[in-house]
Amino acid sequence: MKGDAGLVDTTQIDTYLILSAFILISGVLAAKFSNRVGLPSLVLFILLGMLVGSDGLGIVYFDSPELAQLVGIFALVIILFEGGLQTKFATVRAVALPSISLATIGVMLTSGIVGLAAYLIFDITLMQALLLGAIVGSTDAAAVFAALKERNIKAKMGATLEAESGTNDPMAVFLTIGFIELIMIPETAWWALLPEFVWQMGIGLIVGIAVGKIASIAINRVKLDSSGLYPIFSVAFALLTYGAASAAGASGFLAVYIAALVIGNSELTYRYSIFQFNEGFAWMAQILMFILLGLLVFPADLFSLDIIIGGLLLSAALIFIARPAAVYLSTLGMGYKNNEKLFLSWAGLRGAVPIILATFPIVAGVENSEFFFNIVFFVVLTSALVQGTTISPLAKRLGLMGPKKDNPHHSIELISMGKANAEMVQFKVDGDALIAGQKLKDVDFPLKASISAIVRDETLITPYGETEIQNGDFLYILVASRYKRELKRALEQKKSPQPPYS
Repeated sequence: MKGDAGLVDTTQIDTYLILSAFILISGVLAAKFSNRVGLPSLVLFILLGMLVGSDGLGIVYFDSPELAQLVGIFALVIILFEGGLQTKFATVRAVALPSISLATIGVMLTSGIVGLAAYLIFDITLMQALLLGAIVGSTDAAAVFAALKERNIKAKMGATLEAESGTNDPMAVFLTIGFIELIMIPETAWWALLPEFVWQMGIGLIVGIAVGKIASIAINRVKLDSSGLYPIFSVAFALLTYGAASAAGASGFLAVYIAALVIGNSELTYRYSIFQFNEGFAWMAQILMFILLGLLVFPADLFSLDIIIGGLLLSAALIFIARPAAVYLSTLGMGYKNNEKLFLSWAGLRGAVPIILATFPIVAGVENSEFFFNIVFFVVLTSALVQGTTISPLAKRLGLMGPKKDNPHHSIELISMGKANAEMVQFKVDGDALIAGQKLKDVDFPLKASISAIVRDETLITPYGETEIQNGDFLYILVASRYKRELKRALEQKKSPQPPYS
């Protein structure tokens, strides 16, 4: 093939395409394997990257922290957006105060304690040690969302961890950049950085709410020719949110998570198409991000004796001292029992965010930054292997397992017929729902709504007037768009008031 630049090496292009296919296929199979053995998928993705890297099979050579930082930020935007879309306002509202406390006070306490431990363990300055503590101070949204997605953890625990990991990045980024500035420019006064943090949080929150509302209106009102364009439309708003917040000097990650909460809790046309696309896109982003981070590290450096010994000591300080102290102190007086605090302490997983933050000192030219990167990488692997594999057994032992999660994979296609102003709504019937136990003919549905199908125990049931609705049924209801709110009110009526968590 000949072009303006001369001959194009199609053999090289084919090789890259085959390699990309191999990586994605391996990533998907690794995710499947990880669910079966209880091993966090991020560990397998990272190991896959290390395997194909220059210290492994030597297939790919990658040594660009700048590119890894760029790809990591893009992937985290997608992962945070998908996590926010799936989160209910009612769930977040119930744990808002402890989550914010963990995301701010908790991160500061964790960073400080880990920093002091690093100062005692390694031959580095106190300021460098505090920088290292700041890098590993926050839990990771990608790791937490992935770890909890398929596990039957009680709603209160899952909501607290997810809300914390979705909102604690601003504090970690602020502390990391702040300590880099203090190291590189010693005359900088630390208190001069505080207004910057307030600005990052406040403007990030405002941008997230504003873009979220604009996106919700645009998705519903802009009539696109293809349903496949709506998910792309939603992703564009996620990227716009991050870019707008960052351009204003605010936290792009916080803005994206807040925007996703607003969008996900709004009435949307093509809702299920948007959700399903973003779930798949988030998985792809997670696979590529962790594999790329695995490529960035060199196992010969990572598993040297000084990294192993120092990394294990710092991991122990983080897991057994810093995180528990941060959880117990930042949730004082908030109604959490000791078993719940113990679980929150153990389930504070580290993942992509600390590794990406560890590239900041490298890019800035901070002394010992390569050493910091390897230590942080080792700590993340230790956290994922030790904590990630034991979340479910610990939750079971502490009595914090919830009901089994239902993720239906039925062959009924969920559709939103924008041009016909009608939608197919999926609804799972809980035991306390008013319609549970009623016959279809006795249910007071809106006039412009009709049940098209019922799926019960993976079996399709054709509904008619005498059909009784049972606990656990999945109802598929065709409804005119203008009656969707009325239908939702009818479906969500309860037999008796229930507390948000039991």
